[in-house]
Amino acid sequence: MKKQSLSALAAAGLLAGGLSVTSASAADLGGNCCADLEERIAELEATTARKGNRKVSLTISGWVAEQVMWWDDDFESNTYVTGLGSTLATNVKFTGQATIVPGWTAGYVLHIEADGSDALLGIDQVTDNGTNVAYGNGNQSNVVQAIQSYWFIKSESLGKLSVGLQSQASDNVAILVDGSGSLVPANFVPFDYGGFRLRDANGAFVPGSVLPGKAFATIGDVMGFTDSNGVTTNSVRYDTPTFAGFSASASWGEDDFWDVALRYAGEFSGFKLAVAGAYIEATDSPGQTQPLLSIIGDAQSWQVGAYLQHVPTGLFVYGAYTGVDFEDAALDSETWYVKAGLRQRWTPLGHTVLYGEYEDAVIDVKAGGNFSDTTLWGLGVVQEIDNAAMSLWLSYRNVEVEAPGLAGGVGVAGTPGLDIQYFKAGALINF
Repeated sequence: MKKQSLSALAAAGLLAGGLSVTSASAADLGGNCCADLEERIAELEATTARKGNRKVSLTISGWVAEQVMWWDDDFESNTYVTGLGSTLATNVKFTGQATIVPGWTAGYVLHIEADGSDALLGIDQVTDNGTNVAYGNGNQSNVVQAIQSYWFIKSESLGKLSVGLQSQASDNVAILVDGSGSLVPANFVPFDYGGFRLRDANGAFVPGSVLPGKAFATIGDVMGFTDSNGVTTNSVRYDTPTFAGFSASASWGEDDFWDVALRYAGEFSGFKLAVAGAYIEATDSPGQTQPLLSIIGDAQSWQVGAYLQHVPTGLFVYGAYTGVDFEDAALDSETWYVKAGLRQRWTPLGHTVLYGEYEDAVIDVKAGGNFSDTTLWGLGVVQEIDNAAMSLWLSYRNVEVEAPGLAGGVGVAGTPGLDIQYFKAGALINF
């Protein structure tokens, strides 16, 4: 704004307020009045949070996601209104950056999650709304919490260094390659049934758990630890630039873990291909900021995921594998997941996605013997609405759990397990 405009604005303000300035008082102000006013306006602009200040930008993004879920475990059925569980819950993200010199930027991320009714761990057959309690992996239900808070320095040629609460290098790399548009309603981490309790042959809930500190065994306990990371971590992370579709990441964090990840994405001969893999190792005592796999001691985990789509027809296939080796607990785990379907634009609204999925997750005792075997199959449809940045879905899943390893010594009849089926109808809208 020019000084002439500022002077006119100041004069108009004085007149509107019924004030007058005599020539004597005007002389007292000196000749620097407009410069002082301009400086004050600049200070106010610098503190405005709508677009950031003059040097650092501000972008607000996120999504709101909720769903209705009907379930039946052969002994009981009910209908809940839930969120999508930590990581996919309703959230808002504040991001920004500033140019240091050409090719170099500095920035920040503040990511807040509103997990009102956690379908991952907070609900079960007797709890229709998540309770305000902390679970073994550090996640909480029915709370608003910061899941990321970090700064970064980025070079176009050298890569990006980030420090603070953030996703570590291996966090969900096998999941995020899924480009079908059905990642939210259908992926191999138990976002929507993890907290449902196991029952014995008589329908009674089974006490005891793979994870310490929980009163009952749940599906999430025996799912083969598909999500080997679990939560964001206080860590230092480095990401390379992308070269010919390839990129790599590495991170280290308290108390202690380190991991590496490699990604590729590209197109060729009418096909889209995305592949990612990662390795993570965790040691020392568990803590709320550690990866999930470290809760029961030293452990190593590896994961790989791949997505292939034929662009002209929209046919796609996605597969993922996770393995976890628990050294202290003498357990290991393997999870296989595959999803295939069709992604086509049949209406002006946006793409329609049809899919089917299958999963097998096994936890074995190293000394011999099966601890648990969980299988899942499902079907679903997703409708994208481009003009509203929205996705709606209908889906069905059937989960069967066999957990003979929980039967020993807990004084219950029969083999603990659970057969549960459920339908979901939900939506996610981005902003």
